Amino acid sequence: MTHIVCNTCKTPYALADPRWKCDCGAPLDIHFQAAFDTDAIRERTPTMWRYREALPIEKDEHIVSFDEGFTPLLKTEINGKPVRIKPENLFPTGSFKDRGASLLISRAKELGIRKIVEDSSGNAGAAVAAYAARAGIACDIYVPEATSPAKLAQIRMYGAALHKIPGSRENTARAAMEAAEHHFYASHVWNPFFFQGTKTCAFEIWEQLGFTAPDTLLVPTGHGTLLIGAYLGFRDLLDRDLIPGLPKLVAVQAAGCAPLYRMWRDQLTDVPPVESGGTVAEGIAIAEPSRAAQILDILRDTGGEVLSVTDGEIQTALVDFCKRGWYIEPTSATAIAAVGKYPISEGETVVVPLTGHGLKSTEKLLKLVET
Repeated sequence: MTHIVCNTCKTPYALADPRWKCDCGAPLDIHFQAAFDTDAIRERTPTMWRYREALPIEKDEHIVSFDEGFTPLLKTEINGKPVRIKPENLFPTGSFKDRGASLLISRAKELGIRKIVEDSSGNAGAAVAAYAARAGIACDIYVPEATSPAKLAQIRMYGAALHKIPGSRENTARAAMEAAEHHFYASHVWNPFFFQGTKTCAFEIWEQLGFTAPDTLLVPTGHGTLLIGAYLGFRDLLDRDLIPGLPKLVAVQAAGCAPLYRMWRDQLTDVPPVESGGTVAEGIAIAEPSRAAQILDILRDTGGEVLSVTDGEIQTALVDFCKRGWYIEPTSATAIAAVGKYPISEGETVVVPLTGHGLKSTEKLLKLVET
């Protein structure tokens, strides 16, 4: 039976309940038994919705989509090491967050929601704003005051009401949560339906590798929306005996804001105090990841780890990769930089997602080419 459950105290809630957190204050997850018909999947349009039976939306008429998904999986080398690149920057709004937005806004439409609120460092806000516009749902997006102007323009052009909040990313989250007392909280961090969309990245990798799982994924990680989604997707496949085991998931953090790295390295149970700024990778500059415990549990379950890369390493990787024809934002370059620190074994299949388009960070990239 499909239902919502607290990932801390395990209290269950009905799927129709529009809540975004447990009464105990912890995040929620969805218990849903995915199904896969590989013959049908092969015949369907190449979008993330080809895995329809694995996605918890009740009726097709509620699906909100731009036919997104099925980004390619391409072979390349980084520092002489063979890897597979998955360019998630090719989505309609320029980032993988479209996966979660499509599923979450479909859920909001299914519930008859008229207005939503969301907080973001930019990419999730743009994705949610775009899909809300597609669905005809009013949308308020809360962002840190220092968010990239390119992302702010994108959000505004989708017709969303934009609220720039002074101070840290955490200040922005608190402002959105206050607004969520009166409106549906379409949070890419708290609302569990978002992760049911990002998990389709795992399904695509599985299919593109000939219906097999890779050995390892290196994933830029702040709040963990792609890493958690990938885990859920591969777990769905494992539960249906479609893969023999889970791939190793490696979280990559920017050294300037790396609470998960410190928790992993020092075996901490609580998130340590860090500054949310201090890195060019604004998309993962999260000082207080709400699902930190869940992320670390995932890493332990998959035999993964947390790697940290400096801003210097990020910028070197960014410039190198852009000169090879990949126009990515700095956050994407964290995983590229991490390849140099990860010991790839002979025959190991390693996948690196490119999480966001370079057009998201025009001002930062201009500074790099002018220096």
